[in-house]
Formats: sequence, C-alpha cells, structure tokens
Amino acid sequence: MTRRTGRGRVAGDGCRVVAFGTYDARSHPRVQVLIDGLQAHGAHLVELNAPLGLDTADRVRLLKQPWRLPTLAWRLAARWSELVRGSVRIRRAGSAPDAVLVGYLGHFDVLLARILFPRTTILLDHLIFAGSTATDRGVQDGLRVRLLRLLDRLAISAADVVIVDTQEHLEMVPAPWRDRAVVVPVGASRTWFDARADADADRVIAEPVASGTGERGGLGVVFFGLYTPLQGAPVIAEAIRDLPGPGLRFTMIGTGQDFERARTLVGDDPRVTWQDWVDAEDLPGLVASHDVCLGVFGTSAKALSVVPNKVYQGAAAGVAIVTSDSAPQRRMLGESALLVPPGDAAALAAAIRLLASDDDQLARYRGAARELADERFTAAAVTAPLAGALGAE
Repeated sequence: MTRRTGRGRVAGDGCRVVAFGTYDARSHPRVQVLIDGLQAHGAHLVELNAPLGLDTADRVRLLKQPWRLPTLAWRLAARWSELVRGSVRIRRAGSAPDAVLVGYLGHFDVLLARILFPRTTILLDHLIFAGSTATDRGVQDGLRVRLLRLLDRLAISAADVVIVDTQEHLEMVPAPWRDRAVVVPVGASRTWFDARADADADRVIAEPVASGTGERGGLGVVFFGLYTPLQGAPVIAEAIRDLPGPGLRFTMIGTGQDFERARTLVGDDPRVTWQDWVDAEDLPGLVASHDVCLGVFGTSAKALSVVPNKVYQGAAAGVAIVTSDSAPQRRMLGESALLVPPGDAAALAAAIRLLASDDDQLARYRGAARELADERFTAAAVTAPLAGALGAE
C-alpha cells in the first residue's frame, strides 16, 4: 500500500504513475527513458498523452516570433481538452495515481496537471530552462526572456519533484524549491542498445573487416542535432575543413540555426554527407554504423551545463564519443570519452585524427563507451534516484 510522505512524495512498492502531457517520445525520447526506468523499478505506468505536434525548432521559432503564440494557444487548448477527458476517465475507473510524471517541455502541462490532480505527487521533467535556452538561441535579454524565466519558476513551483539532468541544472533551480529536485541523467532508450547489437552482428557477417579505418571507406564520424549554438556545429565544420586527405567520412544530420554557417565552412567536401534528418526509428542504426559520435562543442553557459542526448545515445550504440571537456561531461564520462576544450576546432581535429590513425585507441574508446553505457546509461540505471525518491523500488 502506498502512502504520501513529506512534501507530497510517495513511498511504497508498485506506485501507480501516470505519464502526462503533450510530449512526443519519438522526437524527445527522454520521457520514454523515464517511463521505462520507473517500470523497471516496479512502478505501474499509464500514459495520458496528447502530443502537441511542435518540434524543438517550432518552439524556438515561437520564442523569436511571439505573434505566432495564438497558434500555440489554440493547439494547446485542443490537446488539453483531450487530457482533461482522459483524467476524468482515470478518476471514474477508481485508479487514482500516486504520482503524475509531466514529460519534457512540460512548462505549461505541469500547471494543468496540478489542477487536475491536486492531491497527487507531481513529477516535472525540467530538462531545459526556458529562459536560458532562449538566451542561448539568440533571443535578446528583455521582456520575453524575463517572462520565460517567470514561466520556469511557475512550472517548478507547481511540482512536488523537479527532475533535472545535471548538477549544474540542479543549481539553477530557485533556492526555495531546490530541495525538491533530483538529478536524473538523460540516459538512452532500449532502441540504442539494440542498434549496437544489430551493428555488431552486421560486422560479424561482413568479416573480415577492421573495426575502424580503411577497409570500410575510412573512419566514420557522425553528428546529429538541431544546429543550436550550444552544439557548436561551426566548430565541427572548422575541424572537418582542417583535416586533410582521405580516410575519413562524415555524416552531418539535421538542420537549424547554425546549419548554413557550418555548410559554408565545410564547402564542397566529398567526404561529407549532409542529411536534413533521419526518422527516429532509423537514427540509432545509422549512428551505430559509424565509428565515432560527436557531442557538443559550444562555449555558452548552457553548453557548459549539459550532457547532451547524443552522448548517451552514441555510447549506447557502441561508438566512440568525442565531445567537449565541460564539468558535467567530464563528471559523467571520465576517461570513457575523448574530451576536447570547448570551441577548439584544432583540438577536435586532432582527436579525430588520432582515432583515424590508431585502431587500438579507437577500440579502447569504443569499448569504454559501451561499458559505461551498460553500467550507467540504461533506463533503470539513470532513474534509480527518482525511484528512490518515489519509493518505487
């Protein structure tokens, strides 16, 4: 039998959790990791979800073009009506939840959750702070940023448990609510681990093939993202431009704010394949078919406070990780990844050159990434602190 304890938290075996909101697990798999992890720790999960249908690029566009907000309001109202009806069905079924998990980008959804489930523990996955994200993406500090920071505070104040992904983000939670926060690393969903197994099987079938260089057309390096400033795509582009000769192949996936600049820096390089995007179902397999996954290389305050999805996912897919030497990434990855100074294209080029020229080093970093992912990046592993807070174990 569960019981509410302390500040609305839940203790006991088999707590009932509703995953709630307008999230899209295909575009933002973080929520799926939380769902899978809580289930692995014994929680009973039901989803009450009405995806908003706006990707991250659309949301950033709203930040920069506030006249589009009526479109957001209309769409949000339509989705919320679905959530309200769903909450009524849950209550009529007599299975009131012990906790409600509000998925990523749930700044507004958490306010509705608090209204619909006033006596239930509300968990908010506050993976990004709207104010700092807007600033990082070029929104000038002013009324819009102040309003977004107010929205962050309102969302956090509505939750009983605030889920963040790094210690740096924990310290950004306003002091009055910081004791409600728990650090849950982003982790990787099962599909990324499965992609590794499939890629390994393909390599066995394709033997004899070396694990890294020449025989498969050069060291395969992949980057995927929305080309936001924190990702540092121009740094990657400069590194590619400064790496001479054959023996390398790059796959650059996505579009966004810094795409045109990166494309211009690289120029007409036959070693580089540009793809607008890849379906969520196909992305893990494509990444696993490479040798190296690139993380983030930006120098902004936000860039230095995150461990991005692609680092967890690339490690789960079994490829070597090269990313920036920031405090949270160093803390999470240690010596299991090749870390370079943020914003340093020459250092990034040197790291790629090392892996392209030394199969032993490539094998070492691939093996280290796999071991770390198996130990610390699974859904069950990353949600252990949250399960502890809920008493779901």
